[in-house]
Amino acid sequence: MALLKSLSAGVTGLQNFTTMMDVIGNNVANINTIGFKGSRINFGELFSQTLRGATRSNPLTGGTGGTNPVQVGLGASIMSIDSNFKQGVIEATGNDSDLAIEGTGLFVVKRGSKEFYTRVGSFERDELGMLVMKGTGAIVQGLMANGTTGAMGASPQDIKIDITQKSFPSPTGVVKMSGNLDASADTYVPAVAGPPAVLASGGIATSTFKVFDSLGNQLEVTVTMTKDAAPNTWSYDVNGAVGTVIFDDNGKVQAGSRIVTPITIAQGSGAAALDITLDFETLSQTSGTAVITPSTITGCSSGDMTSWGIDQNGDINASFTNGEILKLGKIVLAQSNNPAGLIRMGDGLYGSSPNSGTVTIVSPGSESGSKIYSGSLEQSNVDLPEEFTRMIIAQRGFQANSRVITTSDEILNEVVNLKR
Repeated sequence: MALLKSLSAGVTGLQNFTTMMDVIGNNVANINTIGFKGSRINFGELFSQTLRGATRSNPLTGGTGGTNPVQVGLGASIMSIDSNFKQGVIEATGNDSDLAIEGTGLFVVKRGSKEFYTRVGSFERDELGMLVMKGTGAIVQGLMANGTTGAMGASPQDIKIDITQKSFPSPTGVVKMSGNLDASADTYVPAVAGPPAVLASGGIATSTFKVFDSLGNQLEVTVTMTKDAAPNTWSYDVNGAVGTVIFDDNGKVQAGSRIVTPITIAQGSGAAALDITLDFETLSQTSGTAVITPSTITGCSSGDMTSWGIDQNGDINASFTNGEILKLGKIVLAQSNNPAGLIRMGDGLYGSSPNSGTVTIVSPGSESGSKIYSGSLEQSNVDLPEEFTRMIIAQRGFQANSRVITTSDEILNEVVNLKR
């Protein structure tokens, strides 16, 4: 009598359920690991030994029917250990450099020349301003904006957030005036020194404000508007540049006079000549007090960075003391046709494999269907009750296979004892 096949079959069962416990143990050990994706083991039947082949039904030569093959299985094997990439719970941390992904994307990071992918968004700035993954030093990849033009780069590179960066001054280009001019006012008559002296009279409104030149210097501009003799017509004087604004019978600025030709203000401080366009669209002429004021003044002085943050589309925006908000760069994400085919590299990092499919670089938002949440981290997706249930199954499976081996051993022992 040959060695019982049940012995080797039982051994494969012990080996498989031992590996199953290894998988479960790793899942449970990472129950609180940021961005961890649990695994699941699948078993498959080993090759079966055929004791007798199948026969075909042959009623013409004796009236015999067909018979099924007679086979004995030789145990079980591990078919696969799959990674479960379902979404983990997103938990707020309050740390702006912590990022979590909602969706299927992965952060792209680099260590040296090697590119990796991860769901672990625990990032921080290093001494050079690089955005790195804590504990690994892997540098987050994205698109960087040109510091002068603001144009976004075409290919991913190391993300650097330089808090010493300044916002360059921007000259004022447009001033939008708002307010009301008194429709019941008389035609403006300027003062006369005399003799005899005559005081100024009639409709007049004045506003003085500051604008910025190309070097960020503030310049004072005065807009004076006076009532003309022509109906619904007012003249303006801006630092010596003059013109008229005409209103319709409803007190609204006529379309043809809402935009005033750019007014050039010469500079002597090394800055370029300042061309300002006045927009009177929101100005009205109704009966009442005459008051005019600028509602919008473009341009700014230089500014220092005060804060930075990352929005759901991955845009890195910085705020400056001059009120400007500039885009410094953009976090990019990687998407794989088969995320479960990625290779675990440790530290929450994944690498591509022949079966992971093409890894493409996409932008967060509508393009990828993935969003980034700042000040949050994705928690482990391990379901503890499910793991404990699998643990019971593994334990019972191991016990059952050990009983098969014990029983097979007793049978062999009885065969040996036949000689006595």
